[in-house]
Formats: sequence, structure tokens, C-alpha cells
Amino acid sequence: MNNSNEVTRRDFIKTGVAAGAVAGVGLGGFCFGYNSAMGSPVRVGVIGTGDEGSVLIGALNPSFVDVKAIADIRPFNQFRAFNGDFGVPVRPGLMSVYGWKTETEARRHVKVYGPYEELLENAHKDGLEAIIIATPLHLHAPIAIAALNRGLHVITEKLMGQTVHECKEMARVADRQKLYLAIGHQRHYNLLYWQAKDKIQRGVLGEIHSIRAQWHRNNLPPPLSDSWKMPLPPGAKDEPKMKSLTKDLEGARKKLSESYGKEAEGWLKKIAQTEAQISDIVLNDAKSGGKTAEALGYKGKQVKDAGGKVIYECTPLEELLRWRLWDRTGAGMMAELGSHQLDAASIFVSAMYKEPDVHAHPLRVVASANRPIFGPDRDIEDHVFCVIEFPTPDYVHDDPKTHRKKVAVQYASINGNGYLGYGELVYGTKGTLALEKETELKILTGSGDEGDGETSLKLSGGGGGPTLDTQSSGPAKKAATGPGAAPVSKGYAEELEHWAWCIRHQAPENKPRCHPRVALGDAVIALTTNMAAEQGRPIKFDPAWFDPDKDETPEGIAPDIKRYS
Repeated sequence: MNNSNEVTRRDFIKTGVAAGAVAGVGLGGFCFGYNSAMGSPVRVGVIGTGDEGSVLIGALNPSFVDVKAIADIRPFNQFRAFNGDFGVPVRPGLMSVYGWKTETEARRHVKVYGPYEELLENAHKDGLEAIIIATPLHLHAPIAIAALNRGLHVITEKLMGQTVHECKEMARVADRQKLYLAIGHQRHYNLLYWQAKDKIQRGVLGEIHSIRAQWHRNNLPPPLSDSWKMPLPPGAKDEPKMKSLTKDLEGARKKLSESYGKEAEGWLKKIAQTEAQISDIVLNDAKSGGKTAEALGYKGKQVKDAGGKVIYECTPLEELLRWRLWDRTGAGMMAELGSHQLDAASIFVSAMYKEPDVHAHPLRVVASANRPIFGPDRDIEDHVFCVIEFPTPDYVHDDPKTHRKKVAVQYASINGNGYLGYGELVYGTKGTLALEKETELKILTGSGDEGDGETSLKLSGGGGGPTLDTQSSGPAKKAATGPGAAPVSKGYAEELEHWAWCIRHQAPENKPRCHPRVALGDAVIALTTNMAAEQGRPIKFDPAWFDPDKDETPEGIAPDIKRYS
């Protein structure tokens, strides 16, 4: 962007332009340098239409992306892809996004596949140009590389891959194929993080010297709420939580009998969704005529005590539905939660360098992880704490004057208590920046307890897309709410629009903001922090780990793209 555009952006909040959409694309296009000149939307296939895949579907702009096919082995997720998630505005479904009246009509436009291999084998016949991936983490690299090798552009949910050598393989194949590979760290497209970066670059906070981030969740063991231990369909396993779906269905049917009009219509949708969720039982029984979770690559596991007694048994279907809980399919809280916030910390530290393409890499990490609340029904920890040191712009390792010029990033993610929620705090010598739940930014000037003044910015939902409410020297105005309010954009819509725009406007200067070199850094930080916690020792980051062209990795396995041929 040229200097005049940068001046305009710096005055964005001050002049009040934030109150509405710009150039027919919304605030994202104005802030992140793309427009609505697409010619035709990019034809894509969506692989993985579960929780996160359905969020991405809900964020699609039909002017930029045309979904031609989906793939998911779960009947429930196929249902959600079209019908959305009842009562969850951020997952409205393809029918709502594209204006199709019925699922029958929608399926005339969108091919439906089970295993992802089937979608990729038919990609060119279906006219696909690109793939959106929102599968369990262990499948990100194999699916992305298979798609890239077929000449398809890719955007995959975070974390980039389950290991650093896989991430480097993804980057190398994308570079070899000259295709766009983007990773879904959406804070790179969140308007508030864009504003925060600008404030740091302009010195509003002074010298940044400390960053704190946290993600506190009120997850507790059954029979209480644990959002990562998804209910299995009745008959899959004899656990109290598994019977909840049957109870939900019976309750919804009772409510339907007592309702009429719009209320009855809502309960009919709830019944249809619960029935679809129960239908996942076909993945547990070979007699159903379809492939089971085990036949599709998911595995069972026995957890034994010190005496060899089995104290918990995970079935293949359970590993599929609860993949975040197991080391074979996920990478724990650092991959699912911490990677977002340490990515944000990297954005803040990089902004100190005041150069557009700098992505600061950390020096060292010390970490602790434990499981004081949950039992043996998972591999992952439920509490993670770490301190990661980043260099300041004037840091020089062997210079006694500057070798301690570092920024310490403290991060904590816990279950069992959601007090204070999640967000980031950036401390500077002239002020403090606070970001809460990706939707509210506060800047407190001055370094005292009360400060000299406060500016608040808040993302709001509305029919025209995300807007920004601003308020100086006082609390932020309440965000727009009500029946007509759209879900607040946290960056999902903008990242998908820009990825599609880059595909239509291919040039060296046009690339997604979270391209492989940026996303590799986020993966290195998260996965190395896991290693530091597991090994109980500090780990120094090797600069070569962050370079996709170099073979060094934290796990000691060199990347090898030949294994995908």
C-alpha cells in the first residue's frame, strides 16, 4: 500500500469512516487491500463441515466463493453443512448463505462426498479451483498436499499441521506448484487487531515491554459441561452423556406438541438436527452398509493404570468425534487455543519493528502443563502455562547493552473456571492495550493505575456486515444486537474473501496475510511449547525451524515431500 493509503488507514477510526461499509466489500477490503472486482467467484470444495467448517461456511461471501462440493464422513456434519446449526448464528448453513429454499435444491448445486479422497478425485470434473480444509488436525497436511498436487489452491484451518516437518512439506509443495496456501489464523484479518498493530507501530503505547494472554474456559468433567467431549450417538457407548441426545430428542418432540407457528418451526429444525446427530451411529456398525470410523482410519485406544488394568477405552468413533482430546489426532490446547493468542503476540511484537513484512520469531520458551481436573478419558492436558521471550528491535544476543532487551509473553489456558474469559494485554511505557474476546479493543494511555484517558473500539454485527463502535475517554457503546443483527466478524469472512481475491488476482505482491512462512512460525511456537511442557525444560528456538527451506525441525524429522508422490 502506498503512503497516502496508509495515512487514510491511520485516520480510519478518528474520522469515523468505520461506521459503514467501503467500496461494496465492507471494512475488510478497505483495511486489507482488496476490492470486489472478482469477475467470477472462486469455485471451491469444503472438506470437513463440522464445528469449524460450518463457521467458515457461515462466513462465505457468495460474490467471492462458490461452493460446488463438500466432503465429510459424518452424516451429522453433512446435514449441518446445508441446514446450519440450530440456534448458532455463526453456523447458518449453505442454504442460508446462498439463498436456496430447500436442501433438495441446494444439493443440485453442491456435490456431496464422504471421504475427502472422493472429492479430490472428482475435483476437476466438478470444476473446482480451490479447497477449504476444516478437518481434525492430523489430516491437514495430507489433504492440503494432495489438493496442491492436483493443482488446487488451499486454505486450511489452524494449526497449519500436526508437526513442523509436515508444515514445511506443505509450504514446499505450495511453492513448487505456485499455488496459494493460506492458514486460518483469523486475527490477521480482525479489524481490531489491525487497529492494535497500527497503534503499536505509531508508538501510541511507547516501548512495549510485556504481553499477557489467557484463555479461561468453564469446562468440567461430566455430568457437567465439557465442550471438547462431544456426545456420541446413543448405542455407541454406555455413558450417561451419550444418552443426552435421546433425551434432547424426546424433549424437542414434547415442545413441538405444545407449540405452533414459528415456534413449532424452530422445534422441527431442532428435531431434524438431533436426528442427524444420532445418525452418526452408522460409523460404529459395519452392518449399516457404510464404512465405519475404524475403516476410515480412526483408531481405538486403551488407557491402563500402573498395574496394567484398563481404566478407559476410546473407540474409533470416539476418536473421530473427540479428536481434540487425543495426541494421535490433535495437539492439545496450544494448537487449538494458544496458537491463536501467541499468533496475536507475534503480531504485536512484529509491529514494534515498524516494517511491513517482519514476522518476529521468539528466542526461548519455558512451559508447564498438567491435568488436575479431568481423568484418563483423554491424552491432552487441561492447564497450560508458558513464558515465551521475543527479541525487541534493538536486541543483539552478544551485546551486553542489549542482550536483555526482550519482551516476555506470558500465556495461560485453563479449564474448570471461565473467570475473565480470554484476551490479550499489551503493556507499554506510555499506555496499555487490552483486547477482549476478539471483539473489543481498549487503549488506556498513561502508565499509572488509572491512566490519562481511554479509547474503546468494539466490533458490532449488522445487516451490512461488521462495523466499529468507537468511544473516547469512557466505556465503549453497546454493540448492535437484536433479531436483525448479523454475527460479529472476527476475521473469518475477510480471510476467505482475501484468499479468493488473491486467486483471481495472482501476482507476487498479492498473497494471503497468513501465508506459509507466517503460519509456520505459529506452528513452531505452539508445538515447541508442547515439547517444553512435556520435557520439563526450557527450549531455545532454532532460527532454522522457522525457515521452510531448511530441514531442521524441533522434532528432529526432516521434511520429505517425496513421501506424498
